[in-house]
Amino acid sequence: MRAIFVLIHRWFGLFAAVFLFISGTTGAFISWDHELDAWLNPQLFQARSADQPQTAKPMDGLTLANLVETSQPKLRVTYVLTESEPGHTSAMMVEPRLDPASGKPYALDFNQIAVDPVTGEIQGKRMWGAISLSRENLLPFLYKLHYTMHLPDIGGIETGIWLMGIVGIVWALDCFIALYLSFPNPRSWRKSFAFRWRSGGHKLNFDLHRSGGVWVWALLLILAVTSISMNLERQVMRPIIQSVSTLTPSAFDTRTPVAADKVAEPAVSREQAVKLGLQEAQKLGWSTPAGGIFYSSMFGVYGVGFFEAGNDHGDAGLGNAWLYFDAASGQPAGSRIPGTGSAGDLFLQAQFPLHSGRILGLPGRIMISILGALVAMLSVTGVLIWIRKRKARLLQARAQPQPAAGERGGRHQIADAVRSTARREI
Repeated sequence: MRAIFVLIHRWFGLFAAVFLFISGTTGAFISWDHELDAWLNPQLFQARSADQPQTAKPMDGLTLANLVETSQPKLRVTYVLTESEPGHTSAMMVEPRLDPASGKPYALDFNQIAVDPVTGEIQGKRMWGAISLSRENLLPFLYKLHYTMHLPDIGGIETGIWLMGIVGIVWALDCFIALYLSFPNPRSWRKSFAFRWRSGGHKLNFDLHRSGGVWVWALLLILAVTSISMNLERQVMRPIIQSVSTLTPSAFDTRTPVAADKVAEPAVSREQAVKLGLQEAQKLGWSTPAGGIFYSSMFGVYGVGFFEAGNDHGDAGLGNAWLYFDAASGQPAGSRIPGTGSAGDLFLQAQFPLHSGRILGLPGRIMISILGALVAMLSVTGVLIWIRKRKARLLQARAQPQPAAGERGGRHQIADAVRSTARREI
């Protein structure tokens, strides 16, 4: 049985190694995506008016969004913060409107803009997620690489999302196989936690792979499971959870998205949606302000988020609360309120905060960065172990053919030595 699991672990590891190395490395960086992005691209985050004498007050996000849409009639603002941090730009996500002449969306080479809240000037633009290593696109490129490998969609199937979800499934299963293999017998369990630092070479590489994985096993399993949830929530995770717990349908579960060239203009304005959100929040007894609003044209839904300025990422706990409204009627369309709902709802709410480490705030993000580097290290050490053992097997295979009578004794000694090396557990 152990030999079978060794074989499964080997091929599971080789299949996932490259993807986990990339995801681990990028994950170590994107834990700090906002901070690194701001350092690389101050023009997208620091308002130019902050360096000049203040002659006017900053405009709120809703006013800025309307101003942008007036000056750029080919686009629609789909996400905006109601208030920006002092001295910062107002970040907005945008999408093309439909061209009345062709009935197709206008061609835009950007989907994110940064607006000076005092002057209304668009300071910067970029296509979030573009395959580019320029300063403006580097962090979004790494972020999307982390969970899609930038693979193109084929026949309407998000191949990158599916691939990395499958890698997560293989990884989760392999976590249990690796744990079993790490403890061959009760007498040698201490070896599974030890590192032979002074030995170096192959022995240390083996310990880094085996013992390194044992020490952080539970955290690796959490990363594997949450990666499945992040990529294949609807296809895999929700059906599993629904078999043991009820799940509250979201605003998007009960709606069918329309094609980009079939979207309709919302009958409810952003201002009205925010007002509806504040009214609902008052009924719920919330004191947190409405910090942002997004519009999903394909689903015809507004989402109003509740958070303080600067906390739009949900830097601790289960994240920020959101209320959803129908863009045609203004009727409530659902909610996402952290800490409420069934056990299944709470499980799904925890997936991104766990995966990103934000559930523990700053210490959690530090831990995830370290863990990302460890995942990359485990991938490399696993491949090195396989290469060494493969070389040993090849040497053994070369020694197998029957030698001439005068050479038989020497060849047998070589074969025995190679076989012993290949089988010996480091």
